[in-house]
Amino acid sequence: MEKFNMSKTTTFYALGLSYKKADATIRGKFSLDTNAQSALIQQAKAEGIESLIVTSTCNRTEIYGFANHPYELIKLLCENSNGSVEEFREVAYIYKNQEAVNHMFRVGTGLDSQILGDFEIISQIKIAFNQSKSKDLVNTFLDRLVNSVIQASKKIKTDTEISSGATSVSFASVQYIIRNVENIGDKNILLFGTGKIGRNTCENLVKHTKNGHITLVNRTKNKAEKIAGKLNVIVKDYANLQEEIQQTDVLVVATGAKNPTIDKTLLNLKKPLLILDLSIPRNVNPDVEQIDGVTLIHLDHLSQMTDDTLERRKNHIPAAEAIIEDMKLEFNTWMNGRKYAPTIHALKAKLNDIVASELAFQRKKISNFDEEQADLLSARIIQKITNHFASHLKDENTSVDDSIEFIEKVFQIGQSASKKTTSEIEEKYKINLS
Repeated sequence: MEKFNMSKTTTFYALGLSYKKADATIRGKFSLDTNAQSALIQQAKAEGIESLIVTSTCNRTEIYGFANHPYELIKLLCENSNGSVEEFREVAYIYKNQEAVNHMFRVGTGLDSQILGDFEIISQIKIAFNQSKSKDLVNTFLDRLVNSVIQASKKIKTDTEISSGATSVSFASVQYIIRNVENIGDKNILLFGTGKIGRNTCENLVKHTKNGHITLVNRTKNKAEKIAGKLNVIVKDYANLQEEIQQTDVLVVATGAKNPTIDKTLLNLKKPLLILDLSIPRNVNPDVEQIDGVTLIHLDHLSQMTDDTLERRKNHIPAAEAIIEDMKLEFNTWMNGRKYAPTIHALKAKLNDIVASELAFQRKKISNFDEEQADLLSARIIQKITNHFASHLKDENTSVDDSIEFIEKVFQIGQSASKKTTSEIEEKYKINLS
């Protein structure tokens, strides 16, 4: 496997956990709000990590970065979240080098999303990238990689229909409400929380339910008022939350709180209530189900829903994957060029040294030595030799790392650093990198 090292000692990793193996409770433990992400970045900088971005959504928390060993990155995640190394080990994934690159492309283009073709993750990657870049924590490699993933995402969205139709977690929640609540246009709907999922859900509710009884509640009222102004819905004070819950038929919870904001003590119901919890960590205490008439649905359930739109999207996976392969080839060609350029320059310098030494010897032996002709001839020969090596290294079938190591060894131009043994760390933390 090719190594994507920007230095002789670090390796590129992608690690984290997602909906595939981690349930909502575990994902909640490892979720990182804005402050936690900022703290993680600051700590990474202080601990000498050369380049890193971190993303945290309802479906996944991930770190992409360079380290001597992945535990350096796992440590950052665990120390800035409520998750432990032991819990991470149970559900996490760790990719390195080309596999890490492959993973970022699939995540950023919606192929690894809980709902196929959901492109909300790419905006999260952009935000994470800008946050790290502002702290000077993005090297040339990561800059180029993220921008390649963004370009692939744009091209897939433009050239395929994998994102056709309004299918996302927020839309799936509205579909569920429409299918399971009779006469939804006449029901009272209360949306608590106006983050990104909350906003999208509100827009879908207005668009697809034709309901004139939608109320917003948010801890910061002016945020709710901004959304309400665009969508013509009602805003109520956070202090009135309990009163509003008593009057509603459908409660959608999409807050960013670390602990449950809704529990059975808030519910003094006189009619059935459907609650949709779209939050990670969970923001609705499961104890609400102890109350007769309450139905609690979490986003993991909504994400398992399939419909004709999702089935149609699957037909466009091959086209999306072909675009990804093209973008990866372009990225890898660029990366290999960066990797072998120093070796080619060093080889040329080595050949020049050999020529200079030989010319000095011949100059002493030959009385009418033609300095100008010898310089011209040797320069052309050196250029032809280095061109041959460069062509070999550019060939897509060439193992660049092995070839660089061979050239450095033969011409003695800066031996590749030996790999740092990691077996001791792997054994200590039971992390398998094979």
